[in-house]
Amino acid sequence: MSKIVILAGSPTLGSRLFGLTDYVQEKLKEAGHSISWFSAAELPAEDLLRANFNSEVVKELNAAVEAADAVIIASPVYKASYSGALKTILDLIPQKGLQGKVVLPLFIGGTIAHLLAVDYALKPVVAALGGTHILSGVFAVDQWVSRLENGGFALEEQLRERLNEAVRELNRELAVVRYRKEEQEQVVELG
Repeated sequence: MSKIVILAGSPTLGSRLFGLTDYVQEKLKEAGHSISWFSAAELPAEDLLRANFNSEVVKELNAAVEAADAVIIASPVYKASYSGALKTILDLIPQKGLQGKVVLPLFIGGTIAHLLAVDYALKPVVAALGGTHILSGVFAVDQWVSRLENGGFALEEQLRERLNEAVRELNRELAVVRYRKEEQEQVVELG
């Protein structure tokens, strides 16, 4: 179906943020989408901090974003903004790299008071990268995600419902994108 890239901005592997991204990724795979995953916790720190555009990993990230129909931008909220680790990833994307992409934000923070971090911190950067189709996304509170002993995560019912709705919204928007692409291809064939 569609190609989706997940950009996870947590600097730590055990972050509760991965409870959200893992859940959404599973739902999107069930819908038949192809998922590429890039996590700040797993990307080479030297390449991120020095903006090494010649790095094979950075080239792979940019190729995946370029080919994607949608980009999920996920981050913990620190001090009323997304993580610096996410910013280092976003800084590697070309200036119009999100143009024509559906963008779904997934954020998690210690308090609902940081809900506006998506609107005031992330949306201007997405717009600077050419992104104009930003979905409302999901903001979760840390207490809604529990770490399990086996290494997974348990999500509160209200969070699962909100993530399910975000996935449905993303699927609807991707269907519109596919329809428009098919329509444009037909016009080109006829022209």
